[in-house]
Amino acid sequence: MLKSEILNAPLLGALATCGHTDTVVIADCGLPIPEGPAVIDLALVQGLLSFEQVLDVLTRNMVIEHSTLATEAKGGSVQELCESKGLEPGFISHEELKAELPAAKIIVRTGESTPYANVILHCGVAF
Repeated sequence: MLKSEILNAPLLGALATCGHTDTVVIADCGLPIPEGPAVIDLALVQGLLSFEQVLDVLTRNMVIEHSTLATEAKGGSVQELCESKGLEPGFISHEELKAELPAAKIIVRTGESTPYANVILHCGVAF
């Protein structure tokens, strides 16, 4: 039996496969999801689960080297949430962010409807 606060078995299993330099994306409910990455859909209704709720859990349970946001999110609540978790994000355009999605190991889809509420989390190592 694993000792983890994450109860969602598909999410926990997918996270267990991640290694250094892999990427995990937290996506709003409108982000187009490409073929390829494992998709963990946590969207229930618009607003649930929220970007903030998922970010809170993942930052407590992952080693994150750095993060990437869309430039369009600069100065907004998404950037503030990331920074409050100790993630000083880098920025690329929203189009560039979408182009990075096929290379992600996992995309976690939320019910978030705030524009540009998407982040790429770059996995680090615990040593």
